[in-house]
Amino acid sequence: MNQPNYNTALYMRLSRDDEGYGDSISIETQRTILRKFAQDNQLRIYDEYIDDGWSGTNFERPNFKRMMADIESGKVNCVVTKDYCAIIGLNQKDLENQGILA
Repeated sequence: MNQPNYNTALYMRLSRDDEGYGDSISIETQRTILRKFAQDNQLRIYDEYIDDGWSGTNFERPNFKRMMADIESGKVNCVVTKDYCAIIGLNQKDLENQGILA
């Protein structure tokens, strides 16, 4: 069976509000996890998109917008991120407040 061809975006974000949670969510940690995932799943990495210090509560992040433009132009057809919080702007505190994490 042939593996589909994916041009993959690795998206990383760290809000200044998230820094207190330590190295577990650092940009370098995210990069290591995402690169390994891409390698393990034979995904071709098109580019890395990093919004360090940007809140996810809006979509005016420069590299998020660049990634979206690459998706719309057909350069990227797969996005990998450590968790959806990087994209939609929920952090651990938000999840705890919503009763999703204890």
